[in-house]
Amino acid sequence: MQAGGPAGDPAAVAARLLEFKVGGTYWGAQPALPKRYVLVRSRAAAAAANLLGIGPLVIYDESAGDCDPWHMLSGAAALVAEPGDEVRLIAALLGVPCHDFDQRLEAIKPVDIDAEQMIAETLCRTSFQNPFTGEPMDALAAIELCGFWRRLIDANRPLGGGVGFAFWKQSHVAPLLWSGSSGFRFLRAGETGNSSDCLAIWRAKVPATEVAELERREVALIEVEDGFLRSRGLGADCIPPLSITVDRLGAHFDPSRPSELEGLLQDGCFDRDLIGRARELRRLIVDAGIGKYERGNAILKRRAINRRHILVPGQVEDDRAVLAGGCGLVSNLELLRRVRQQAPDGYVLYKPHPDVLAGHRRGAISNRECLQFADEIVGELPIASLIDMVDEVHVNTSLAGFEALLRGKEVTTYGVPFYAGWGLTRDLGPVPERRTATRSIDELVAATLLIYPRYLDPLTGLPCPAEIVVARLSMDEARHAGLLVGMRRLQGKFMRRLRSLVQ
Repeated sequence: MQAGGPAGDPAAVAARLLEFKVGGTYWGAQPALPKRYVLVRSRAAAAAANLLGIGPLVIYDESAGDCDPWHMLSGAAALVAEPGDEVRLIAALLGVPCHDFDQRLEAIKPVDIDAEQMIAETLCRTSFQNPFTGEPMDALAAIELCGFWRRLIDANRPLGGGVGFAFWKQSHVAPLLWSGSSGFRFLRAGETGNSSDCLAIWRAKVPATEVAELERREVALIEVEDGFLRSRGLGADCIPPLSITVDRLGAHFDPSRPSELEGLLQDGCFDRDLIGRARELRRLIVDAGIGKYERGNAILKRRAINRRHILVPGQVEDDRAVLAGGCGLVSNLELLRRVRQQAPDGYVLYKPHPDVLAGHRRGAISNRECLQFADEIVGELPIASLIDMVDEVHVNTSLAGFEALLRGKEVTTYGVPFYAGWGLTRDLGPVPERRTATRSIDELVAATLLIYPRYLDPLTGLPCPAEIVVARLSMDEARHAGLLVGMRRLQGKFMRRLRSLVQ
């Protein structure tokens, strides 16, 4: 913070503080409280506070540890504090009567707190530094950023820990699941036996028997998956994600049940400012050539004159998104066969999934089988450049279909990805009847990239808006694979070689 910054409107600042409930240790614990109590800020003031005769006393001092002052004052009938205590400002904003404690007289007296005057003398005369860009922020912008963090913390408060998270993901995921009062606990498989808390789960990495036992005990399981702007590199190479999705209803890729993302697309309201953000974010992603795992904006030449070019992205055949969203279609070869049936005269380009190409996951097709239906295999070319070059993209459930929509391409779906059924794609899969809304591409982006996921800034380690991750992914700094990444790539080469010997 730097003094002498831009002045602000005290009334506007007060309204935002109250709206976002930031100030003090707002990330602190939220202990159980009695009904109609007097909040006392020191034990020395307790005897005098008892004379108010309003209700039981709740002592809120250093011995209580970090607590959320907004929570501590939420049901208070009065606050007893020393002059100058910052909690008095929060009490004034909440309309809680305040009493000053005079240590010398061991007495209390009521006092009127002018919240706007306090704000004018402090926050409105201070400028703040944006932690992501280093640029100055005024009080309103700083409050909005703190409010963004508060909403994330409050959403995480029910979580008792997480299970199924690979060790190399944990340092990146923990800040996005942090509940404020203590560090996020990662549990190993088999350590959830006594847990009755709500748990975050990376379901693919937890044994089915343990999942069944947790469900039998009615432990609330919250699905966590990679986000749609993941990282520069593969999860199979142990490169941690820069975004995750957290869904209390179910996995966004499972059409057999509703998800929070589906709810946003079906019933969400998107105001003009949010749509403007979505439009600009889409432009930044397209201009930078950003995909889920890679960047690429090289201009590719078209392969055949007077033929519609169709890109078919392969997928990991045993991935949960394929098993659930494919609705029976899991084979990459079968997908190619169906595409050829739909487009007998098209020039079909097949791009194997990067994890499959790296040798880590299942879904490889021999060149001989692939070229029965495809005209060309384009494994090493960037997905964004390929999408720019082709006329259509045909997918099972691949995120490449969503990336094609960002670039204004025609998309045909054979499974049921999250972006199917909203009037933006030609859908050949069994889209659920509950998807009845029609959405624009910017509404899809607003829900899918701005509201639904959580993002981590790789430079500061702080949760951040989507625009910051897009800016980081757009940078051209050199990337160096660490020891773990190198070992995974060596393993992938070995597995590819082994598979080639048995085909």
